[in-house]
Amino acid sequence: MKRALISDIHGNLEALNAVLDDIRQQGISEIYCLGDVIGYGPNPVECLDLVRRKCAMCLLGNHDQAALFDPEGFNPVAFRAILWTRDQIDNSSGGAAAVNERWDFLGELPRTHVEPNRLYVHGSPRDPTNEYVFPEDVYNQRKMENLFERVEQFSFQGHTHIPGVFTPSLEFFGPDECDHEYRFGDEKALFNVGSVGQPRDGDPRSCYVILTDESIVFRRVEYDPDVTAKKIYDTPQLDNMLGDRLRDGR
Repeated sequence: MKRALISDIHGNLEALNAVLDDIRQQGISEIYCLGDVIGYGPNPVECLDLVRRKCAMCLLGNHDQAALFDPEGFNPVAFRAILWTRDQIDNSSGGAAAVNERWDFLGELPRTHVEPNRLYVHGSPRDPTNEYVFPEDVYNQRKMENLFERVEQFSFQGHTHIPGVFTPSLEFFGPDECDHEYRFGDEKALFNVGSVGQPRDGDPRSCYVILTDESIVFRRVEYDPDVTAKKIYDTPQLDNMLGDRLRDGR
């Protein structure tokens, strides 16, 4: 088995196209998306259409959920972006049937996907859509023990935009600390696959992972964030900081 796991595209078409091209170059045909296809970025409709065509499985992210319902707990920047995103989908190309298909796709996204020994979520094993698991949570023993209790062996997630590996011994390893590959053993582990469209680990390159039966490999992909940022700057409803952060990976 060889599969690509992507997450947190956030309407960044340039980043998504670059990642999909890299996935093709790796000879991978099966792609899972762990949610947040939309939100923040300037091309929500195009990213939705690509994910619908290219991904064998896609989960519901918190921004996908916010587009469908009320964006509870969103800061003002994210709130304005999701309202604009809704409008983009409502007025997207292809007529009423195509618009309804896009909304139906979002509305039918599952919150979890389960395979033998593997759990796929957007947020965490405890709250699949909304709970963050940050690297500093290794200092919260009760939280981490609770999360690991809910995992048969491996969990794959996104949401924080920070790639890496959590172990039951309360350690977190970023991709650089494990030479960009973590080989599976008998020990449980939680894996954050990073973000395609809005990395937040100080590296502006897109991040995704390649999953095999033996290991998980973290890959970084170059794209031009200035192209995406300019689209954001040219859209009054999207705050300029959403473009600024792309250059710094924050």
